[in-house]
Amino acid sequence: MPWSRRRVLGLVAVAAGCRPPEMPPSAPTSLLGEAAPQFSRRGLDGRVVDLAALRDRVVVVEFFARYCEPCWKHLPKVQRWAARQRDVAVIGIGADEFAGDTQAMVRALGVAFPVVHDSGLVLTARFRVDKIPSTLVLGRGGRVRWRSFPGDGVGAMDRAVAAVRRARD
Repeated sequence: MPWSRRRVLGLVAVAAGCRPPEMPPSAPTSLLGEAAPQFSRRGLDGRVVDLAALRDRVVVVEFFARYCEPCWKHLPKVQRWAARQRDVAVIGIGADEFAGDTQAMVRALGVAFPVVHDSGLVLTARFRVDKIPSTLVLGRGGRVRWRSFPGDGVGAMDRAVAAVRRARD
């Protein structure tokens, strides 16, 4: 039986679907492959956000600030993505000087995932974040597996999460 174009394309699609997702390039950070800095803080909603309690899940940590223009476009996309993820914990960290600024942004954008205000930029320093928005993906077990480049969108984050889901930590 001759190989039709349709049959060849179908086999290629099946083969491509069987390949594990590839990790997108990660921005350089000395934390890559290392245990993420642990923290336990009260979120803007009053609940405690404890990173250690999430060690058995893939975690996305999203740094943002009210003064950051790209953050206003990026954060709603992260919110829509997070709403579709049942097995991924998403945590926002507001790097504003005042908690009220972080709270105002979260309210204005309808962010529903847990957000903590980073008073004194302590977490920003511990996670070695030098540009925002900045996204880190942690694997099960709490190791940093990926960090976004400036301008990386939700698509790169989604590919990183897919790769981490399949990886053994």
